[in-house]
Amino acid sequence: MGQQLTTTKTPDEIIPSSIVFLARALADENRLRIIMSLAKGEKTVSALVEELGISQPLASHHLKELKRALLVTVERSGPFIYYELVDPRIATIAGDLGGLAAHLLANRTTF
Repeated sequence: MGQQLTTTKTPDEIIPSSIVFLARALADENRLRIIMSLAKGEKTVSALVEELGISQPLASHHLKELKRALLVTVERSGPFIYYELVDPRIATIAGDLGGLAAHLLANRTTF
């Protein structure tokens, strides 16, 4: 699926490939909605399903992708599994991208 990052790349190659790695993880509306929800604190799959109005299998799929992209951590507490952002800057970046997109679209003169 995704490209594995290795330490054999030059510094000029590592930065762009790292950005692509993160951008691919962020390139889905449901994953972005999950990230923004998790920015408020850790949550279970069922809490995300209820809050976002998505199915449990869909939420689980996207959480798996976010975990694979190293953006969320998983912690089991009794029968519950909690998901949390590994770094609050993830939500900040997503919000900044949203603001930039809104600005660019508002100033768009051609389609």
